[in-house]
Amino acid sequence: MVAIFGFTREKVIAAVQEMYTAVAVAPERGFHFPVGRDACLRVGYPAELLKGLPGEALESFAGVGCPFRAGVIRAGDTVLDIGAGAGTDTLIAARLAGPTGKVFALDITPAMARKLRELMVRHGIANVEVIEGNAEDIPLPAASADVVTTNGMVNLVPDKRKAVAEMFRVLRPGGHVQLADIVIRRPVPLDCATDPKLWAECVVGASIEQAVQRTIRLAKLGELAHLALLHGEPKYLSARELDTFSADERFPARGWEYYVNRLKNRD
Repeated sequence: MVAIFGFTREKVIAAVQEMYTAVAVAPERGFHFPVGRDACLRVGYPAELLKGLPGEALESFAGVGCPFRAGVIRAGDTVLDIGAGAGTDTLIAARLAGPTGKVFALDITPAMARKLRELMVRHGIANVEVIEGNAEDIPLPAASADVVTTNGMVNLVPDKRKAVAEMFRVLRPGGHVQLADIVIRRPVPLDCATDPKLWAECVVGASIEQAVQRTIRLAKLGELAHLALLHGEPKYLSARELDTFSADERFPARGWEYYVNRLKNRD
């Protein structure tokens, strides 16, 4: 059993699943983070990119950036969306990959996976396969994806190095990772880090920026290129709950976007 700052990995996962089950089944209830189509626009999605997407997917969007600014998905690509949720990014990727491409939508929360499967049936979406699973142990073979996309997943994962290693394991040589996530400016203090609820709310699971870059570089599989910084107010400035707001005030969290290319040849 893995312990993280005094609480178990299982407690972290349970807290994440509880939070995102609520986002799946009751997105209208209000959360400390932006949810829905307005959240897409707030973090940088062009309105044109959202046209034609099912409302059921958009209403449960809880991403932190717009990884599609990387512009790397091509017709015929196989794409893996890690932390797919109700499918906003999955469906954008499916549109870009086209009928000759395929998107694997991976999520650890059964309610999200179920919601995505149901809307796929209703809307006749054929080039997506939903997979329930963990980013630390992706149930796909090595070198099976041309592009890996993820939006707000890394900060929720207990073992970030393993999650990054898994991304590159399933990525083909010459493939691409487009990643949006939360980073913080200072390390998380112990009193916050021992709260699984704050972890699930994307606050204490975030890494400082340099640690994210170091984790990718240690994989020795890619070249890191900084794509975009989302300027403006700290991500959780509008937090509804005092403990979340207080934590964010102590080590401001912001959204960052990265693009990483896996080299065809590596040392």
